[in-house]
Amino acid sequence: MLKILSPQTVGSYFVYLLVRVLFCIVQSLSLEAGKSFAKGLAFFFTQIAPIRRKLLHQNLHIAFPELNAKERHAIIRTMWEHLFLMGIEVALARRRIRDFNWTDHIRLVNAEPLLSLLHQDRPVIIVTGHFGNFEIGGFSLGVVTYPSHTVARTLDNPYLNRFIKDFREATGQYLIDKNGGSPEIIRVLEQGGLMAFLVDQAAGRKGCMVDFFGKPASTFKAIAVLSLQYNAPIVVCYPLRQQDASGQFNMLCFDMHITEILDPLNLPSDIQNVKDVTQWFTHALESGIRQCPEQYWWLHRRWK
Repeated sequence: MLKILSPQTVGSYFVYLLVRVLFCIVQSLSLEAGKSFAKGLAFFFTQIAPIRRKLLHQNLHIAFPELNAKERHAIIRTMWEHLFLMGIEVALARRRIRDFNWTDHIRLVNAEPLLSLLHQDRPVIIVTGHFGNFEIGGFSLGVVTYPSHTVARTLDNPYLNRFIKDFREATGQYLIDKNGGSPEIIRVLEQGGLMAFLVDQAAGRKGCMVDFFGKPASTFKAIAVLSLQYNAPIVVCYPLRQQDASGQFNMLCFDMHITEILDPLNLPSDIQNVKDVTQWFTHALESGIRQCPEQYWWLHRRWK
């Protein structure tokens, strides 16, 4: 009997096919053509059809009140270029970055403390944000033989979700659904595994209010709770795209920054509870964003 597909299913599959076609087009481009394509799209979404322009300026005004409108506009344009480059790099990564050539694309910065922790028989928590090419972050950990478990929301489009999931898990990264994934997270930590979290999204009324760029922001406190409960060190990490001497982005070339580590077994005197830990990693992420604001997603409604 012929099965009649719902309009929602047909629509989801059409979007999936469109994304696959775009991926094929992008994969056929040279790196220079990809950079030009990203620049063109950035110009379009900044000058011709600006998206969330008001929110972008509001967020940047909160974070950098000293900047004028022209300076904020420049960051927004470069941010859009960065976002489109991210999409192109995701399309190219599986073909270009392999276990035998990853050092041509990824440079580890201050990695020794993290590598030391990964060789100990205890869990480790990596925290990052929508900063740099975070999709490459989990991908590259798998390439260098340190697979992680990452919490991510399942996309509403099942076809697109499976496609993106295949990329994220291509090198050994494992995804845990954000909804109902607590038992799996606990299992990973109890077995001394590596967990990764994005920590810069608004957590709503149940979150922990901490300072982010000088303004209170609701932040998920589960990371701090898990760290203290399972004595799991928290490592702040983010992969920034390298830039040449003129400030232009270098595609598929990243500096994996491991900036700070907080060990629950050796807490400083000023960090003793869940809020203190949450403030610590939020401030650490903020410090990195201040150095490269054009590689951060200012599209989020971070302050609500």
